[in-house]
Amino acid sequence: MNRLRRPARIAAPRWLPGGHAQTIWPKLFARLHHAAPPALRRERWDTPDGDFIDCDWVDAPDPQRPLLVLFHGLEGSSASHYAQAFASHAQQLGWACALPHFRGCSGELNRAPRAYHSGDFAEIGWMLTQLRARHAGPLLAVGVSLGGNALLRWAQEAGEQAGQTVRALAAISAPLDLAAASQAIHQGLNRVIYTRYFLRSMIPKALHQLQRHPGLFDGAALARARSLIEFDELVTAPLHGFRNAADYYARASAGPQLARLRVPSLVLNARNDPFVPFYSLPAPRRYEHAPITLWQPAHGGHVGFPTGRWPGSALGLPGSVCAWLEQHLE
Repeated sequence: MNRLRRPARIAAPRWLPGGHAQTIWPKLFARLHHAAPPALRRERWDTPDGDFIDCDWVDAPDPQRPLLVLFHGLEGSSASHYAQAFASHAQQLGWACALPHFRGCSGELNRAPRAYHSGDFAEIGWMLTQLRARHAGPLLAVGVSLGGNALLRWAQEAGEQAGQTVRALAAISAPLDLAAASQAIHQGLNRVIYTRYFLRSMIPKALHQLQRHPGLFDGAALARARSLIEFDELVTAPLHGFRNAADYYARASAGPQLARLRVPSLVLNARNDPFVPFYSLPAPRRYEHAPITLWQPAHGGHVGFPTGRWPGSALGLPGSVCAWLEQHLE
């Protein structure tokens, strides 16, 4: 197999040590761009089940230029700091950029009695089909956290056919072992910071859906939920055809199935990610004969990877990832 170069090194700034700081700082304070963020054009796609998907675009001057597709993470959107950074970098490269939203994440509650989840490979495939039909140039796909795991699951299910849709893909901070990540995020400081942050939007949205579609799940139990495991047991599993949370984690985790990948894939996980435990990450030597680049730097946190002098920049991550992806355009 032809081994391409690994991504350019992203050095963690000395003034921002630790996985928690490197996770939170870019979201709150890192300087994303030297200019204004790119203007986004929104399209709404009607889904086969009567729902909709909103996709935000940065158009390229030439329709033959590459299209960078970014699938956001849990409760993310095109306004997330990493989405803005990738869109800005794509514009600097002269590429188009598409930022599709998972259902319920574009600012409007979705219509159908379902949401999204970490193994939603069918939804990823449907969105990529829409994008392939709308763009003449080559596609490169990036998935962040939940979106990264779902993107990998799509490529695993698509097998050899994945290369007919995308030239290459990258998964950033993907929770490749969902059971391990769900346990880690519920422990210690993680529970105080991240679990509360996610549930603050996830529970109200689910309860609003319950008002539209009575009987979907136990609303009283959900109102008492204090962990993502409880949310997945009560909502994610029954809404999406899983027996329970454990079944969801087992069937949706991309880690155990990495060897099924047939399209060039970058899998990036920082070893100090607060809630994707290092012990749950794959060992590089297992995939020496697969089209996979495993990059596991010591620092970066969860979808953080800040660079530069204070107050730091979030542009180092898309610069490094896009440089790796660009090799597959030749």
